[in-house]
Amino acid sequence: MDKEALLDDLMSNKGTSSLLSGQLAIKVVIDNQYIPPLITGAEEDIGTSFTSLGHVVDSVLSDQIKTIALVGSAGSGKTTALEKFTVDWAKGDHCQKFSHVFLYDLKDLSCDSQYSLKTLIQQNRHPFDPESMALVLQRPENVMFVFDTLDLYKHPLDRSVHTLCSDPSMPITISTLVASLLHGSLLKGATFLVATRPTDSLKFLEGFKLELLGFSKPQREAYFGKFFPDPHVANIAWQNMERTLGFYDFGSSPRFCWTVCSVYKNQLDAGERLPETITEICVNAMAQIVASLALDEVRAREVVLALGRLAAHCCIDPQSTCCKDRIATLGLKQLLNAPVLVHSLLRVDGDMESDQCILSFHSQLMQELLLAVSFLLDKTIAKDATELLNTHEGHVRYLHLYLAGLLNPSQRRPLESLLGTFNDEQLTDFKCWLKTSSQKTVESYHKEKHLTVFRLLHQSQNNVLVKEVITPSARIGISYGGLGLVDCVALNYVVKCLGGMECLNLYLANNLTEEGTDALIPAMGLSQKITLSNSSLSAASVAHIAKALREGITEELDLSHTQLGDANLKVLCSGLRACKLHTLNILASGLTEACCGDLSSALTSSTSQLSVLDLMFNKLGDMGLVQLCQALENPFCKLQELKLRSCQVTAQSMEALSTALCCGQSQLRILDLTGNTIGDSGAAHLSQALQHPHCNLQRLTLSATELTGRCCQRLAQALRSDHCSLVELDLSVNELGPEGALQLCKALRKPGCTLEKLSLTRCELTQVVFTEFGLLLTSGGSQLKSLSLALNDVGDEGMKSLWKAIADPCCLLEELSIEMTQLTDVSAGDLCASLRASRSLKSLDLSNNKLSDASITALVQVVQDSPFLQEVNLKYNDFSEDVFEIMDKCGKINY
Repeated sequence: MDKEALLDDLMSNKGTSSLLSGQLAIKVVIDNQYIPPLITGAEEDIGTSFTSLGHVVDSVLSDQIKTIALVGSAGSGKTTALEKFTVDWAKGDHCQKFSHVFLYDLKDLSCDSQYSLKTLIQQNRHPFDPESMALVLQRPENVMFVFDTLDLYKHPLDRSVHTLCSDPSMPITISTLVASLLHGSLLKGATFLVATRPTDSLKFLEGFKLELLGFSKPQREAYFGKFFPDPHVANIAWQNMERTLGFYDFGSSPRFCWTVCSVYKNQLDAGERLPETITEICVNAMAQIVASLALDEVRAREVVLALGRLAAHCCIDPQSTCCKDRIATLGLKQLLNAPVLVHSLLRVDGDMESDQCILSFHSQLMQELLLAVSFLLDKTIAKDATELLNTHEGHVRYLHLYLAGLLNPSQRRPLESLLGTFNDEQLTDFKCWLKTSSQKTVESYHKEKHLTVFRLLHQSQNNVLVKEVITPSARIGISYGGLGLVDCVALNYVVKCLGGMECLNLYLANNLTEEGTDALIPAMGLSQKITLSNSSLSAASVAHIAKALREGITEELDLSHTQLGDANLKVLCSGLRACKLHTLNILASGLTEACCGDLSSALTSSTSQLSVLDLMFNKLGDMGLVQLCQALENPFCKLQELKLRSCQVTAQSMEALSTALCCGQSQLRILDLTGNTIGDSGAAHLSQALQHPHCNLQRLTLSATELTGRCCQRLAQALRSDHCSLVELDLSVNELGPEGALQLCKALRKPGCTLEKLSLTRCELTQVVFTEFGLLLTSGGSQLKSLSLALNDVGDEGMKSLWKAIADPCCLLEELSIEMTQLTDVSAGDLCASLRASRSLKSLDLSNNKLSDASITALVQVVQDSPFLQEVNLKYNDFSEDVFEIMDKCGKINY
């Protein structure tokens, strides 16, 4: 086939572009506006760098692969890609091993006529001489057939329903002819490129599948650059597209991008602002179409109402089409008398004069807009919003959004100027439905339903409505992890309308993209607390979080269990140096000592406000802690609480820590070193620091730090020091033994000892120690208000002195934990007597002991009667179900 003749034939296409159906494919190619859409294959993206379809086909075809299916949704650019492919072949740009390429639209081959292969080729759009025909038949491996719109081809491809033909001269039905070609019976060895929307017919094609994904962000930017001659205007338009529409799935459609650019051009030419929502863009598109028809208001209103009835039918009909007979029964005959109108708003399959003519909407977007507009426009309608939505439930995607958007007068104004005012009763009815249903939804704990409400509120662009829906009873503190980009934009809009949020909870945000985080920057900046625990964050996402911290009011950030890593923390620190953040939780985030230099730098910034830092379960090591200690010595460091549980810290770094605590600059009040190998030597350094007048430490946790009784002499010396400000000390899960504990008791007897809370859980204590604590509590000199002696096996005898102490008026104890101390019913009498006499005890933990039903009646009674006791934990004792009802009568008891 002569390539020049093929080009001439393609270039002579007399079709026209329209706002909704898209720019004429060949015009895109001729005007050099073609942008290769994103194409993916079986294993990887192969169109990310603007790869043409021709080059992709060249790379895929082989002796084994002769058929390529190009699959894409409506408007994804399939037809344009095929015509660009054919033009490029004809110009010699690719696939030059093919001597002939034939391009067919399969929907035009849905007739029942009979053709031979020769006839089909000769009736193609190009003149074809006998010599070329002979070459095609003799060398089929050099021939390619390009078939478009397989999804609209009405005949089956299943080879079992056809008698396949191999004779190119034999007249056969079109259905058999196409099936014979695709199944290799006719012109065996030929190559096929078939474009289609997803369809069941694909299962009958053997070959390679390419997926056409349309435009990603870079392709949209390039497309806008070609559409608008002025680069500045192109960038403004593209940025607006990305901010307001790029996050929708249909934003990848080249056809939709053409519609958006056309609407934007009209708005810019008129000096008007660009649309903010999908409702606004589609309303403006519809207004442009209606205005171009030059109808008066009455006629235009009739047409839109008629189209609304058609849309209502198509929304329920799964085929979304309407035959000519159906149009008549719907009372829409006037549509058929206005071909310009039909072609502007609808897709026509078949001859308008034929009874087989099928009409359908170019897109679901416009179909559902017309349904929404006609509902709000029709002043004779008896259906309310609930009935409309129930009728179309499960069949629509955008109807709710459009109805919400059309509540805003400015968004419906372009249509009202052409069609007259909308029905106030319908508008009021839907607003009432939206407000009531949304208020009820956001008072629930259903995340997806919350997000639906946020999308509707975003579409409404109504600050007042947002505040009416999101009342104090709304549970908007639930986790919104797993947000798509659309949801990020909607949530951000809601938070901005509210003026802030106490807690932006994005827990388990495993698919939070860079674009999503970028969209949430204002919302994050307006939130007092941000929770992103158990999330997966890229470096780009972390950069956006850092920006939100710099620009916002956030005081608390939870990034625990995020596997943040040292590199991403470095990025985050750029925001920590100048923000209002007080609390940072980066527990179990895959950090090492390599991050501590960046943290130290951030902490010592003159503008840093960070006072609480949780670094638990990160492998910081001694070198990491030493770097943090350098920050503590800096006068700009405001850190007051540092949690270093299980950070692989040892005694080697305790001297540096002790020095930092005593330097006179450290503001540290709370220190948790649980689960590190501190040992007695490390505790000695800390004990020395506690005696220093410049040490401000008030709470020290050394649980499970491999201490023994030998460390207690130094600790006791520190507690007796006039300069010690320690209020809480936790030495649990260490082998202190009775000798160590007794030394601590002696220190606590000293008048002026500030310690109020002491935990010695599982410290191998004996009855002697319990007796000494009983004497301590009644001495009148102890300030202890909270004491844990749990998991020390002293039994009933060991507890006697404590019962006496609790009853003593000199005892100030408010909290006591004696979990798992082998307590039995033998102690019940003394226990009840002490609780009855106590004037200070508020909380008692008796869990994991051996109390039984015999004790419960008296115990419940005394707990119930006590005006001071607030809670008693009786979990995991030897109670039967028979006494559960008795315990239920007392709200203070947990069992």
